[in-house]
Amino acid sequence: MKVATRRLIVRSLVVVALCMLVVGGRMTANLLTVGVAYKAKMVCSGLLVSGLDRKTVLGELEAEDLQALKYIHTSIDPTGRTVTAGFLGLITRRAVYREGLGCALIVDDLRPPALPGSRPRGEMTADTEPLLRNAEPRSTGQLGAGNEPDGSLEAVIERAFVEPDARHRRRTLAVVVVQHGRIVAEKYAPGIGPDTPLLGWSMTKSVMNALVGVLVRDRRLAVDAPVSLPEWQHPGDPRATITLDELLRMSSGLCFDEGMTSVGSDVMRMLFGRGDVAAFAASKELAFAPGTTWQYSSGTSNIIARVIRNVLRDEAAYLTFPRRALFDRLGMKSAVLETDASGTFVGSSYMYATARDWARFGMLYLQDGVWNGERILPEGWVAYTTSPAPADAHRRYGAQFWLQVPEEYAGADPLLPAPAFHAAGHEGQFVTVVPSRELVVVRLGRTRYPEAWDHSAFVRDVLAALNAPLPESANKALHLSAPGRRGAGPQVSAER
Repeated sequence: MKVATRRLIVRSLVVVALCMLVVGGRMTANLLTVGVAYKAKMVCSGLLVSGLDRKTVLGELEAEDLQALKYIHTSIDPTGRTVTAGFLGLITRRAVYREGLGCALIVDDLRPPALPGSRPRGEMTADTEPLLRNAEPRSTGQLGAGNEPDGSLEAVIERAFVEPDARHRRRTLAVVVVQHGRIVAEKYAPGIGPDTPLLGWSMTKSVMNALVGVLVRDRRLAVDAPVSLPEWQHPGDPRATITLDELLRMSSGLCFDEGMTSVGSDVMRMLFGRGDVAAFAASKELAFAPGTTWQYSSGTSNIIARVIRNVLRDEAAYLTFPRRALFDRLGMKSAVLETDASGTFVGSSYMYATARDWARFGMLYLQDGVWNGERILPEGWVAYTTSPAPADAHRRYGAQFWLQVPEEYAGADPLLPAPAFHAAGHEGQFVTVVPSRELVVVRLGRTRYPEAWDHSAFVRDVLAALNAPLPESANKALHLSAPGRRGAGPQVSAER
């Protein structure tokens, strides 16, 4: 193609884009802005947190209803550890990677903080290089085309990766099933492996529950006390009465539009258009009296992240708190909880961990908050967490955990044969805990169409299969904790 022709095409595209902005107005501008910011953030985290190659990241990202992202250009600066996304030079957004804190969008002229004591950005050392390489895939095997599905655990896990509808794909990335502290089944999609940290989306909210629990144990927070935020301290402001319990139980009464499919929704504007996610959420007015109405809100989880920050006060203490208080104690070496540009953890959405480390998190709650004989969460915290929110008439939600599979992933029959609770996230992320069976089920994916993944049916099939003899591969399972011991910690050795 001649240079003059290429320039003419580019100029024409610019004119078309400008016309779209004029004709479509604010909605088109919002669509482009969110799309550009989303791509910058997801490419940055996919490359530098998950450690995937660029082809894999873009292939997963630019699929199905997100195919329009192909027209948003990305450039990568490996030295500065930044990813810049843009559309025809009209809108650009940049995400920056920080060691131990993942990626953050640079918004509102805020510069995301670095982890105290971390290496300067761009310095490549032996322990950071693996983040830029693919993990080796691990599989329980493949079902041949002529094999009839059966009820064995191995077959159940295999079917989780099958695509029965090419137009609405499941896109399962990882499954780990742990019973009695042992991995009894495990499978990964091509290019994904046991060492690949994957995004938990709203499962991050459940991690906020754990961090609050640690501070409650240490008597630095009380769930029944009102939270103190500067935005709510004006005389007569009814928001000043909102308690930490009401935030944890999604009953704050704050107005918040959670529509993940609408670019103009509060959650999309918060995650991809604001440098301080907690300030955005705290600025919302009351729609209901606190404690009277249940309404799912990612904004409240980010307010909780700021409440934790206010209690810890010191920036270094705050940024290192999740690892000191939780991840290191559970052996969750892969876990990365990302901040926004202001330095507040995005407690609603942005934690990455391997499937095995997500399983460790689930086991903490299975073991009543005890790990390796040490009480991490206060006594009674798991019971509190899994008690229904008083404002939720359907008894589906506790405190940053689901007590039922969320409706969009529950299928035609949402009931499970045993009581369970769930950390659940966008695109079909799940850590399901079934206490009566000493079971944790982790499923991670990129399910853009919720109807493609029936988590209730999957858990039922796993429970049914566990009534049958375990596959031989279970005898070689990695120990996450000693079998049958509540409160036992991880054993890193594997039986051979």
